[in-house]
Amino acid sequence: MSARVWLLIYAAALLAATLVHDPYWLGGTLLVAVIASGRDRWRLVRRTVCAVVMFNGVVSLGYALVAGLRGEFSPAYLLLINLRVLLMVYLGFWFVSRVNLLQALAFSPTLSFLATLACGQGLALKRMVDDYQQAFRSRNLEPPDMRTRLRHAATQGADLLDKALHGATETTQAMRSRGFFDDPA
Repeated sequence: MSARVWLLIYAAALLAATLVHDPYWLGGTLLVAVIASGRDRWRLVRRTVCAVVMFNGVVSLGYALVAGLRGEFSPAYLLLINLRVLLMVYLGFWFVSRVNLLQALAFSPTLSFLATLACGQGLALKRMVDDYQQAFRSRNLEPPDMRTRLRHAATQGADLLDKALHGATETTQAMRSRGFFDDPA
């Protein structure tokens, strides 16, 4: 099948995941996706869990705290949103591992251009993270304590956010000056 067909299937699967409100169906669909993904399944599961656990953990704790204080806590709802996010992220990783996104978006020059910009930003930020990690390792003769690692992570996160915002602002201004956007500035 062509990359464009896979893109349509992926978009339909995401839409279906947002419309299903039964945890059994979402869990079953996630299980089918894991089984269908073949030899890459454990790598995809690991990537999905690593990508989701921190964000969903914070959101789930926040929901549990606020809903618990209001007396409206629903474990079924918590299970539903977590399964939905797991399914959607797993499908995203599976799609990206099997399909060339730029080929899938080749039908639209605008979408191809935006995907290229996003990939470039992602690669630049990944290189920056790698540089930070190498610099941190080279400046510590022995393993640093948790406080030092947390301070480093906070500084790195702030710098990454600054770089991403600066890059996005620059890119937007460059695109607007070339007439990419039709909106009045």
